[in-house]
This record gives sequence, structure tokens and C-alpha cells, in this order.
Amino acid sequence: MEDKTMVEAALFAATDSLRVADIVSRTGLDEASVRYALKDLKMEYDMRDSAIIISDAGGEYRMVLRPDCKKFTGMFARPDMPAGVMRTLSTIAYNQPVMQSKLVAVRGPRAYDDVHTLIDMGLVHARPVGQSKELTTTPKFSEQFGVGSTKKADIKKWIEEQANAQKEQS
Repeated sequence: MEDKTMVEAALFAATDSLRVADIVSRTGLDEASVRYALKDLKMEYDMRDSAIIISDAGGEYRMVLRPDCKKFTGMFARPDMPAGVMRTLSTIAYNQPVMQSKLVAVRGPRAYDDVHTLIDMGLVHARPVGQSKELTTTPKFSEQFGVGSTKKADIKKWIEEQANAQKEQS
């Protein structure tokens, strides 16, 4: 089997993002071959304008749906999280780091349950600060939503782009 095919199969089958070291240890390929295959696959998917892209967020790779194709998924798949939880996640991602007390003031007391759900999903990290918690997104957030970066400024820009794209569709 070709190296690129092995790496593609690993990305497709994985339920979580994979680091190069994960792919190396599980396939027996050397690091250079894995990196070359990832670069080649990324370029190949981009060139053929596929609905699937290879996302690289913080050195972790995953196959994800291209952001502009997500508008079609609602016709075929159930949403993974309720709209209220998604709004809470968007608020955290856009304003991070944000204190939980400020989030609750904006989103209401239901935000406590939403934050708990988002932490359980691995999308949000909470760091105790005094009587409250400081909330930020995790690398899994960027991976799952195909942001392409874990930097706060890039995440904020991505959210603005998504909001503008949604306005244009309306």
C-alpha cells in the first residue's frame, strides 16, 4: 500500500485529530514520509475542490468538511449540539478569554450547563480565577470546526467570516 494511502486511511478512520507521531507509531512509516504524505494530501484535496479538507490545527491533523460546504449538512445530518450550546460556544470563542461570570451575565444562568457540556465535549477549557473561571477554547474546537488555527485572533476572524457568509446566504 502506498504511504499516502495509509496516511489518508488513518485520517479518515480516526475519531480524533492525529499528530505526525501518532501516524508514525501506528503505521510504521518514517516521519519524513508521513509529513510528505500529509502535505501531498492537503494539496490534492485543495486542488480538486473537495468537500473534505485536511485540517492542521496546532500540528494535529484531521479530515473535516470544508467550511463553505457546511450549509448543506443540515439537510442530511442532525446537529451535534443544541443551538443554545452553540451560541454559548460562539460567545466564548469570539470573546476569549472570557470570565464565566461575564458569560452568565450575557447568556443567562443556562450558560453554566452549557459550559459544563462544552468542557465535557473537550471544546472549552476552564481555569479557576478567584470565584469564577476563565474560559477559552481548546485545540479540539479549532479542529472540529475547521478553523485552521488555534490563535485567538484567527479564531475571532474565522467567526466573523462565518457570520458574514451566513448573512449573505440569508
